[in-house]
Amino acid sequence: MDAIRVALLREVLAGTEWPGAARRFAGSLRASVGPRGGGLLLVGTDAYEPWHLAAHLDDEAAWAGLPELSPTLVRHRIPHGPLPAHLSVGLRRLERAGRGETLLVVAPDAPGAGLLERVADARRGGATVLALDHGHAELHALAHDALATPADVGPDLDTLQHLVTAAATSGPRCTGPRLRDRLARLTAHLTAPPPAPW
Repeated sequence: MDAIRVALLREVLAGTEWPGAARRFAGSLRASVGPRGGGLLLVGTDAYEPWHLAAHLDDEAAWAGLPELSPTLVRHRIPHGPLPAHLSVGLRRLERAGRGETLLVVAPDAPGAGLLERVADARRGGATVLALDHGHAELHALAHDALATPADVGPDLDTLQHLVTAAATSGPRCTGPRLRDRLARLTAHLTAPPPAPW
């Protein structure tokens, strides 16, 4: 979703709790991945794979120069055929999640017992668990932070995902050179005279 659409979403939701709630949750996400240096694991439920959020986070993280926000999509079922490494990770990866890693669970429907067990394993291993859902009590009991939108009121979960992604990749950067610095280096490189022939 482009910046104009996100701005329109914020305008539509102005005066509600949602823009502030999305910024708060995005702050938790950035704080958990920034200084810890671990990876961001993203998982959905058996019926819902958050590939759209994974793609948006990956694109926005690259644009903002925040590689730590580029997620690894953990999948319930991995399709056959050649896939990039970050798209061919199964649920067993959650059993190895540990200190320094962040697990973001997106659950528009109730997470099954198998997923909850793996999320509990990740938490016991030291991973930070975050949840974006419709208010599932068992998942919230495992999460360090959660953002829930009731299924029948407030914005839908897709809208909330866009607000969180935009908030997580805007504002002060966690690490790395500033965009202005990178542009200055690129400009200097492009305008430099060619090297002298020897």
